[in-house]
Amino acid sequence: MGQHRAPTIAAHGAAMPVVGYGTMLYPEPELAVGLITYAIEHGYRHIDTARKYGSEQWVGEGIRASGVPRADLWVTTKVTEENARADDFARSVTTSLETLGLDYVDLLLIHWPQPQVPLEETLGALAKAKREGLTRHIGVSNFTVALLDEAVAKSPEPLVTNQIEYHAYLRQDKVLAACARHDVLVTCHVPLGRGRVLDDPVIEDIATAHNKSPAQVALRWLVQQPQLAVVPRALTFNEIEEDLDLFDFELSVEEMDRISKLRDKNIRVVDPPARRPVWDER
Repeated sequence: MGQHRAPTIAAHGAAMPVVGYGTMLYPEPELAVGLITYAIEHGYRHIDTARKYGSEQWVGEGIRASGVPRADLWVTTKVTEENARADDFARSVTTSLETLGLDYVDLLLIHWPQPQVPLEETLGALAKAKREGLTRHIGVSNFTVALLDEAVAKSPEPLVTNQIEYHAYLRQDKVLAACARHDVLVTCHVPLGRGRVLDDPVIEDIATAHNKSPAQVALRWLVQQPQLAVVPRALTFNEIEEDLDLFDFELSVEEMDRISKLRDKNIRVVDPPARRPVWDER
């Protein structure tokens, strides 16, 4: 069993581990369940999945195989924008729980905004899932400043997080400021920019200075920012160990600033034409 454990960040009664295990674009079942099981055994207590990822079944199997009590884990899943109507939303939540083999999730998110359905309707269904005990907390994903402002104003229950793309190659100052204003945690998907940041000379230089990997430095830069969690994907046991081993070193103010300047590259790697909102300008 691993000894590492990530600290938590808190908002609206939720305490979310700052490092989660991401399961987007995940491998076949014979690999997936073993990787998820290993992550939990190694110390991960936060697992991130989604109906759209197709990984919920493997997450459930991994949880059961790990032997770690359900109450010790934070499980996030998401309802896709195709199910933004209230009845469809409720069916999606039921299907997710059946697929996971769980009675509840810790966090349920609206996966992408759906401009064809009133946000109040989707938020109502999201809040209903919480009131019915199907999720402990609720939030949104891929919401811009305007959408987050609207969601916070219209949600019957507090929103705990906005899960967004954020990494060393993408500036997200406006959304980060909006999240802070609303006491909404930031969860970073693709926190390594699908690997694009790992070959950066600045990150490599800082990694060498700390005797850490570029991935560890890029993730540490994120978790050193306030009220921010990361959910990197890892497809080997070594990567799983590496991504959680972030808490025995600290980046200096100068190192944080050097990495922060890389955001001017403004590379967005998750930008599906059919689903994306109008992103906030830098």
